Amino acid sequence: MGLLHERLCQRAAGTPDSEGHLLITPTAGVIDSQSVKGAQTVTATSRGFDAGKKVNGRKRFILVDTLGLLLGVLVGPASRQDRDGARQLPVDHFTTPSCRFLFAEGGFAGRFVDWAADIVKTTVEIVRKDGQKGFQPLPRRWVVERTLDWITAHRRLARDYERDQATSADFVHWAMIRTMACRLPAAPPSHGGPPEPPPTSNRPSRFRTGTQQAQSSQLRSTFLFPDTQQMIIPMRVRG
Repeated sequence: MGLLHERLCQRAAGTPDSEGHLLITPTAGVIDSQSVKGAQTVTATSRGFDAGKKVNGRKRFILVDTLGLLLGVLVGPASRQDRDGARQLPVDHFTTPSCRFLFAEGGFAGRFVDWAADIVKTTVEIVRKDGQKGFQPLPRRWVVERTLDWITAHRRLARDYERDQATSADFVHWAMIRTMACRLPAAPPSHGGPPEPPPTSNRPSRFRTGTQQAQSSQLRSTFLFPDTQQMIIPMRVRG
């Protein structure tokens, strides 16, 4: 699954090298968290209560590139603070020297910013809501918010049903695999000409238009009752 997700990311946002292979070189990333309710199947040791969101369940920490493609996901109890629970993502996915910049929300300010600068040598910029009234897309932050919408659009991920946290993270990867696969362009025909029409079949179709259904009904009634058009059947009305 990890290889499939990586190949789809390369197809969606990669750049070809000298041999024609697609290579991902993210220049920056966006990190965010999402608290979701936990079902009864979620064990008590792997769930918590998010006092800010008033959610009892688990929290997903995701890391995306500037296009919104998923680079990493980490699932933990909802009671875990953002600045403490997201440290493993930069360690796992930002070992490449081409990416040393992160955008994050105010929940990651403080210890996380200092830790990222000292340990993984990554600059974290906090994007704050200064005087915002109503809904307004924040610079850079809207990318990860859109990715969270892509994930929660899948009914299985509207809340957390998994016993194991790793299984919950795998379902997030599968959701992004489906999202990227649906957005891939259609492959051109191999012979270089226009696409061939689908093969026709002599079998009758299950779905017919209104005109075809009317013609079929008329032919069936004429074949079974050939004299119905000339015969008048009297009807008795019961009083």
